[in-house]
Amino acid sequence: MSKTKTQTKTQTPSGAKAQPQLDALQAWLDGRLSELLDENQVPGAAVAVSVGDMVIDAAAGLLSKDTGVEATPDSLFQIGSITKVWTTTLAMQLVDEGKLDLDAPVRDHLPDFKLADDEAAARVTVRQLMCHVSGFEGDFFTDTGQGDDCLEKFVATLGGTPQLFAPGERFSYNNAAYCVLGRIVEVLREKPYDACLREHLFAPLGLTHAATGPYEAILHRAAVGHIRATPDADPRPAQVWALVRSNAAAGAMLAMRPRDLLTFARMHLADGLGPDGARVLGAQSARAMRRPHVDVPRLGLMGDSWGLGWEIFDFPGGTVVGHDGGTIGQSAFLRVVPGHDIAVAVLTNGGDPFALYTEIVGRVLRDLAGIELPALPVPDPGAPRVDASRYVGTYASSAADTVVSQDADGRVWAERTPKGIFAELGGGQERIELVAAGADTLITAEPEHGVHRLHAFVGDDGEGHAQFLHTGRADRRVAP
Repeated sequence: MSKTKTQTKTQTPSGAKAQPQLDALQAWLDGRLSELLDENQVPGAAVAVSVGDMVIDAAAGLLSKDTGVEATPDSLFQIGSITKVWTTTLAMQLVDEGKLDLDAPVRDHLPDFKLADDEAAARVTVRQLMCHVSGFEGDFFTDTGQGDDCLEKFVATLGGTPQLFAPGERFSYNNAAYCVLGRIVEVLREKPYDACLREHLFAPLGLTHAATGPYEAILHRAAVGHIRATPDADPRPAQVWALVRSNAAAGAMLAMRPRDLLTFARMHLADGLGPDGARVLGAQSARAMRRPHVDVPRLGLMGDSWGLGWEIFDFPGGTVVGHDGGTIGQSAFLRVVPGHDIAVAVLTNGGDPFALYTEIVGRVLRDLAGIELPALPVPDPGAPRVDASRYVGTYASSAADTVVSQDADGRVWAERTPKGIFAELGGGQERIELVAAGADTLITAEPEHGVHRLHAFVGDDGEGHAQFLHTGRADRRVAP
């Protein structure tokens, strides 16, 4: 990529104890960010770090390789699934107002809510939507148009959605569940989801560089996602800016500069108080969102548990909450440290962004909070061959079919065939070797987008086989 000068902007209230550390971080970002982009084929990135009400930010690279427009600290990047924390916050505001009960069935507010399993649909609660334990399959990106009724129409398409397990039984990341949650917000507010974001979060937080979709983003300096035509190709600008509007509540369109994302994070650190001291969210609700509600299989990048919206990471030295996001060629990382009043956001538009996350977030946590970011998992060169008889089979979801096999030499392979929008966006069939990484867990022998991904095999079908292949989503075993 072509080099561009790192651009920075700093807000530094006087008398802050953390000022020397922030100054050192600013100098380091100024010197290191462009190098990180070049090393990892990331076209552009923007970063912000806050301690209390002090904020530093930096940007480098290009917003689009086609236009050559440079990234600045005020540039907007999509935040992807970090949106889920915003959607949860909108719902928790309704809890504060007494309009929403987390443990009430979804059908109390959406009487026509349907899934393939009608009994399960009747039992799913609002809380289960928030912490990904509703049990129905969730990777659907049906385009129901650009109208304000797109979310209502999307929820109406879920009637044939299969149930993977009983509501509340186990974790499986679920985009569609957040579309349902967003629709509940719409019904109780009697206005579209985008309007709820603007009126109940953007306005009270005083956000100036945030957009609910492309029609607002175009008014700013906005990043374009970059994707690879093949795994070894250079990232090039994607020909589509965003996912479908029907999935906005799950993370399809929300974009902002890192500084505005940290304004939202700092409200959560302040237990619901906005930058002007006014209450945006109830203190009890803010704390409930950060409390563990469900354990997550060991998957490396994901948290150890899930709260309401937030992922929860039990890192050496302390607890961190956060969320990641990925859209068409854009990746976002947000980490927040309760008790230390620290937050960091890293927003990128292609390439291999995990190295940026690891180095930048790792340094922020270590320097400001004394917390060590664990190394991402890597395969053990000396790992023994495994008996994969429990794991072999075909695992299916709306996103992909994955065939796990073991050859005559004892090597284990996963052959993944994307489906739906994942195939449309250029995802081709992949054959990846898996090696041992722990009890009922295998890891990719070679990195994908700069990381080795863990594959957990969970549950039992009664015949000694795993029920699910878990990579964040639980894909059901459908054939031996």
